Amino acid sequence: MEKDFDAWNKEKKVTDKKTVNRNLFFYAREIWWCSAGLNIGVEADGKNENFERPMLIIKKFNTDMIWVLPLTTKEKQNKYHHKLEHEIIKSWVILSQIKTISTKRLLRKIGSISDLDFKEVILKVQDIIKIESPLAGAFSEAEATNTIIIDESKK
Repeated sequence: MEKDFDAWNKEKKVTDKKTVNRNLFFYAREIWWCSAGLNIGVEADGKNENFERPMLIIKKFNTDMIWVLPLTTKEKQNKYHHKLEHEIIKSWVILSQIKTISTKRLLRKIGSISDLDFKEVILKVQDIIKIESPLAGAFSEAEATNTIIIDESKK
């Protein structure tokens, strides 16, 4: 199926012109419908006329910017998805698609997840983004952790 990027570009222009609503209150653990847009490749797309998708807020930086994780109703049993049962809806948080978004994309609140579910999501995200050896291939572990020693005799 071909994506209608032109329709998304029109909606994106409208979304971008919104002023941030300073009276809009949102917090980590909440699920919101967000104007996610049409994305590239395997990135989670929005649907319908607003190109919307439910997103879990995992971090609020300020009134303008948040980190979110998209949700899907497609069952996935792997380390990159976490099952949530919110009221009567069963969904999976797509842990591998953490995204920084403008709060202009927030459309309407769906609800909140439990403290326990949120803690599990955060622990799984932390596990995914943990980089065991950030300089892998560039230096040996010993080289990466040692300080540079200046040879005073070459001055």
